Amino acid sequence: MTTFDDRENAFESKFAHDAEMQFKAEARRNKLLGLWAAELMGKSGDDAADYAKEVVRADFEEAGDEDVYRKVAGDLGDKAAEATIRAKMAELMAEAKAQLLTEL
Repeated sequence: MTTFDDRENAFESKFAHDAEMQFKAEARRNKLLGLWAAELMGKSGDDAADYAKEVVRADFEEAGDEDVYRKVAGDLGDKAAEATIRAKMAELMAEAKAQLLTEL
């Protein structure tokens, strides 16, 4: 195997790893967002956990974060403004990535 082949394999492995970590971070962020939103709606325990799973599943509707935002914003109604939800999504993405890094 040539050096070029080794480099190609390394780049492919890194790309696959990065894509997997991004997927896990987004799923973790969505779960945390669901738990936050559930708390705002007065849910706790199993109800909050079930709602968090709904938010995670909502991410599979389309590419990007808009499907998750629409789900949470629609369910929260006037309990949180758009800017608040989007800021929370950004904050929780950083938290989710940090959590994943500590688990490695």
